[in-house]
Amino acid sequence: MRVLTVAVLISGAGSNLRALLEAASAPDYPARIIAIGADREAAGFEHAEAFGIPTFLVPFREFESREAWGRELGVQLAAWQPDLVVLSGMMRLLPADLVAQWAPRIINTHPAYLPEFPGAHGVRDAIAAGVTQTGASVIVVDHGVDSGPILAQERVPVLPGDDESALHERIKPVERRLLIDVVRRIADGEIDLAVAAAEASK
Repeated sequence: MRVLTVAVLISGAGSNLRALLEAASAPDYPARIIAIGADREAAGFEHAEAFGIPTFLVPFREFESREAWGRELGVQLAAWQPDLVVLSGMMRLLPADLVAQWAPRIINTHPAYLPEFPGAHGVRDAIAAGVTQTGASVIVVDHGVDSGPILAQERVPVLPGDDESALHERIKPVERRLLIDVVRRIADGEIDLAVAAAEASK
């Protein structure tokens, strides 16, 4: 069985990362995380240490532009040559050149049922809109904001009295489950990212 190699990019605590690391540690899971990178000193590096995964840091604030930061991030990723790049709470918008370099092999999770509520405040926006349901999605990263091909998604109800925090806590486990399943399906060949990207562009 060929094993899919994965690099994960984080900005914070890395709860999705932890779930993916735990899944990938199972002998029958067809993907392995080979490197974890971040745009800042991130608490999620503790998970990397716990699982013995190499890390790299490309601090955004040390570069004169987003493009310069993206070039260095691309260099770091290229050193590992992963089959797949997973954004796991990476809060920076990737520069177009970096996306083009790796497309369609970059995926991301989003705490909404896309195309509903894209952007950095998907949970807050769902609360503000007064909807009765939102969701979680896994997408291919493209040049837009949460606009890439949708690989998997699931509805999550908005309950009476929900605030942003409570709703987000219910969405997170769904995000993790979807991410673990999508990576497995990519590794198994059930999802062809090139085909998904081509169909979305029609």
